[in-house]
Amino acid sequence: MYKITKKRVLNSSTVMLEFDAPLIARRALPGQFVVLRVDEPGERVPFTIADSDERTGAVSVIFQIAGHSTRKLAALSEGESVLDLVGPLGRASELDGFRSAAVIGGGLGIAIAYPQARALYERGARTDVIVGFRTRELTILEEELSAVSSELTVMTDDGSNGNKGFVTTALQRKLEAGAKYDAVIAIGPLPMMRAVCELTRGYGVHTIVSMNSVMIDGTGMCGCCRVTVGGERKFACVDGPDFDGHLVDFGEAAYRSRMFLEEERISSETHVCNLTGGVR
Repeated sequence: MYKITKKRVLNSSTVMLEFDAPLIARRALPGQFVVLRVDEPGERVPFTIADSDERTGAVSVIFQIAGHSTRKLAALSEGESVLDLVGPLGRASELDGFRSAAVIGGGLGIAIAYPQARALYERGARTDVIVGFRTRELTILEEELSAVSSELTVMTDDGSNGNKGFVTTALQRKLEAGAKYDAVIAIGPLPMMRAVCELTRGYGVHTIVSMNSVMIDGTGMCGCCRVTVGGERKFACVDGPDFDGHLVDFGEAAYRSRMFLEEERISSETHVCNLTGGVR
């Protein structure tokens, strides 16, 4: 059992939970993830490690309330526990040698972008962070990102924060102005990462993406998280989740991400919410 030591509601649909998990915190590195199970009948769900502290043993995850399992998780309070928390899993991000980088985060991908940006910034790299949200009300981690970036740019689709456009809008402006990056790290929805890669390809900038594919066991045995990179089959849980974005088959990845939409819909519709007295 892993106790929740802190709970923070970031916006109407996004929650951060901090767990007491000293063995995981001792070994966690940027880019790695955990697999969590709320209770015995619960499904195994992967979450990127948003933050960890070896001194206190704390491990944090950030998630969006989207389905049955995340609703159950969001219903828990500080002091309660989840059954399983396995990790750290996946390959840590390879950030050595980058003297200047742009870290791009979209939506919930910002939870993954934060530890990447912090690691680069603490190593002395010029770290430009660009994050995007649909609207100002959905903005998360702005203060935390500001503290670990050389320059932070926050974009909103609707312009409600006074800065309208996509993350690619801001990135293109920087590249056109002559910004030189050893790498661009893009983390977020598949269409966003694909758009970033299409942009950076023309500038010849090495681009890394984080492929958060469907996972079950998190050890490479089930094969559900396979992606095609440079024409070769890879497994996001053991070979990634970071890959060269210019080599990823985004069309295949998008198709696989939609494979279980019907099952997800059925699960959500048949779920009985205990918080509302049994109302579906």
